[in-house]
Amino acid sequence: MRDTPNQAGGGRNRAALVAKARASIEEGSKSFAAASMLFDKRTRERVWLLYAWCRRCDDIADAQDMGGELGDQSNPEDRLKSIRVLTDRAFEGLPTADVAFDAFGLVAKECGLTREMADDVIAGFALDAKDWRPRGEGDLLQYCYHVAGAVGVMMAVVMGIAPDDEDTLDRACDLGLAFQLANIARDITEDDAADRCYLPVEWLVEEDIEPGQHTKPHHRQELADMAAKLVTLMEGHSQASKLGAAKLPFHSRWAILSAARIYTAIGHEVRRLGPAAWDHRVYISKAAKLRHVSAAFIEALANNPRQPDEMPRWSRRELAASTT
Repeated sequence: MRDTPNQAGGGRNRAALVAKARASIEEGSKSFAAASMLFDKRTRERVWLLYAWCRRCDDIADAQDMGGELGDQSNPEDRLKSIRVLTDRAFEGLPTADVAFDAFGLVAKECGLTREMADDVIAGFALDAKDWRPRGEGDLLQYCYHVAGAVGVMMAVVMGIAPDDEDTLDRACDLGLAFQLANIARDITEDDAADRCYLPVEWLVEEDIEPGQHTKPHHRQELADMAAKLVTLMEGHSQASKLGAAKLPFHSRWAILSAARIYTAIGHEVRRLGPAAWDHRVYISKAAKLRHVSAAFIEALANNPRQPDEMPRWSRRELAASTT
């Protein structure tokens, strides 16, 4: 029997992988898809390739399609094992029979992404697989690190940041944390419908909320108060992230600052709406997105980020400690 040759991308044509990855991001994240068009061509393609893997892992972990309705949640460990096996094959340059994992193998080879980086992301899916809930703020941020901060680190490397540039990778992690905190604030009721809660137990106790009752109508003000705490955390990490964005080439800096403005706007809108934030899903209009992109262009040109009065409390090294 002939051995299967090791080739980045599992032997698939690069252009075909890029096309599939582009379709994935356009369906899975319209905001990030729009921001990605600001990258130079090679960086844009690599961002798409990495996104396709992240999206596919998320779908496998939740038994869903492109972030849609959750499927059968039985046997989560089997789904987690599939993610690990396919990712290992992608690193080895072996065919995976899954376009997204072949795409990841290609971008990992091109940019020097490591197994450790991938393992940090997969650890987030492992937390969900065991129905993990955060007890305190540190636990919340540690979860955000694994599902988004670690992705930010990989994205920075894809954009050309050296894997040993720890300071810049720390700031890329901050941006991922900010994105996830905004998502959690917006999606509290959706997560509850899926029997998930990312609000720290200590916060719920402080608000005197009975277990499993935080989305009930009579707790809407308390929910708004906790969402505001999430948004405050988001703002700190978002501001710190701009110090790292300053080291990126102009087009990458513009794209990242645009995405940061759009995602933080989601958090700000949740806070503004208060108890009404979950009557309808918060979104940012196309016109507003264009305004954020325009403002980010000016910010990227000036490239003079303000040093935060206080850096975020939690460092990447603390958050990267294993929780599994």
